[in-house]
Amino acid sequence: MKKTIQFISLFFVMVVTISQAFASEVTIYLTRHGKTMFNNVHRAQGWSDTPLIESGIKVAEQLGRGLKDVEFIKAYSSDLGRARQTARIILESKGDTIAINEMEALREACFGDFEGDLDPNMWNPAAQHLGYSSDKELMADLAKGNITLKKMLDAVKAVEKSGHAENYQQVKKRMEIALKTIAESAKAQGGGNVLVVSHGIAIMSMVEELLDAPITTPLGNASVTKIRYTEDGKFVVESFGDMSYVEKGKQVTK
Repeated sequence: MKKTIQFISLFFVMVVTISQAFASEVTIYLTRHGKTMFNNVHRAQGWSDTPLIESGIKVAEQLGRGLKDVEFIKAYSSDLGRARQTARIILESKGDTIAINEMEALREACFGDFEGDLDPNMWNPAAQHLGYSSDKELMADLAKGNITLKKMLDAVKAVEKSGHAENYQQVKKRMEIALKTIAESAKAQGGGNVLVVSHGIAIMSMVEELLDAPITTPLGNASVTKIRYTEDGKFVVESFGDMSYVEKGKQVTK
């Protein structure tokens, strides 16, 4: 009888421990902002900023409706207007009133004196630095998985003349620190889901080395990269560039 009681007590402790571990896990819904004016006219947009265009607003609304059943305990965005605007639209569209916390560390990569210039004017010199004849050849190799984002971003840093452009490691490091800060804060509240709106290259820099396959295409606007922050402080990418929430939101009436 005594052994039975001890076994039951041990089993109960194990169940509670496992439940607490899962309860304190954090899931980050890392989202790229909606389409902007610079996105639409193919200009480099890092720390420079332009507002969402009509299609960018619409896709953010669709994402919000697609996330309607996901309960967020906190919401964050970079301090750039396009991310802030996207986060606000998402929350309003899903009927959520939680506050948006802005973080500078969630910004897009800085492209220095390429900011606001046409995309080919940035990617052509970077491509030639890497031994390609043109940006088209570089992007074709990216699509085949033959070159990493790290090499591409480091090439932009190498050819940029002002010295203000960021390399891959700089972007990755600040994103990791920001997401760890966000995750630990959520974990202290008992865990849960967190909405984070950031930027394409910043998100890809964060997860590239965590993925099983190479990145071959840019992230879609309003795509969701779901990252689980485990009890032992590790990031696990559960999905990358997921547009299913947007597709779900398209089916939901206002």
